[in-house]
Amino acid sequence: MSIDAHFHCWQPARGDYGWLTPELTPIYRDMSVADWQAVAAPCGITGGVLVQAAPTEAETRFLLQLAAQDDAVLGVVGWVNWLAPDAAERVHQLASHPKLKALRPMLQDIADPTWVLQSSVQPALLAMADCGLVFDALVKSAHLPHILTLAQRHPDLQIVIDHGAKPNIVIGEWQAWADGIERIARETTACCKLSGLFTEAPLGATGADLQRWTDHILACFGPTRMVWGSDWPVLELSGKSYANWWQASQQLLAHFPEAERGAILGGNAQRIYGMDTD
Repeated sequence: MSIDAHFHCWQPARGDYGWLTPELTPIYRDMSVADWQAVAAPCGITGGVLVQAAPTEAETRFLLQLAAQDDAVLGVVGWVNWLAPDAAERVHQLASHPKLKALRPMLQDIADPTWVLQSSVQPALLAMADCGLVFDALVKSAHLPHILTLAQRHPDLQIVIDHGAKPNIVIGEWQAWADGIERIARETTACCKLSGLFTEAPLGATGADLQRWTDHILACFGPTRMVWGSDWPVLELSGKSYANWWQASQQLLAHFPEAERGAILGGNAQRIYGMDTD
């Protein structure tokens, strides 16, 4: 089966999406699971991972409600109050929901790139590992050395790098990003998402324009440690549709044997996030 390992649903009126403003016209509207299915199903997608977009536990509970109502949502990546004195207990409580598969702080929006290494965050991270939850890392190249440290400190915590660590393709960012990706892939068990790259590229970019970056990610992590995601509906900010990204992905993965493409496009996500697809 093909799995979208990264999509979002939201209701702006809920009021906790600080980044989601009316100026983001293409995506400033309610996004439901049915809306996602309408664009994903024609591409052969049969299930997906619903990912948080607000730094609140209220939104995590909202996403878990959506997941409970629709079998197509195979898992949820939520958020927890990482700095709360009872953060570990909060993690365990959220993990009691069978579809909560991962948690992520919105590290790209936190000024201090070393934030995740502070002592007050560690109880939540230890609890995540204890519960078998994945740590989704929403990061850019500046964070990669610190994610490497995080992985070394918490070897039992499965880490997944979102959106290939968001290289700035518009300006041709390369060396620091490429070196960071290579080290994490070589020195840790972290995995990586093939997602979110059109929004880092110039408007009008094609799949071929992404190939230098995707080839590096795929060469570093290999077909057993990559998962595919749409990052829908954020994807629409790039002027691309779900089908555009799906088609570009097929081209970018064309050199892999069918079994390895199938792993990247579904099997790996099922395994890494521990999702039941029966």
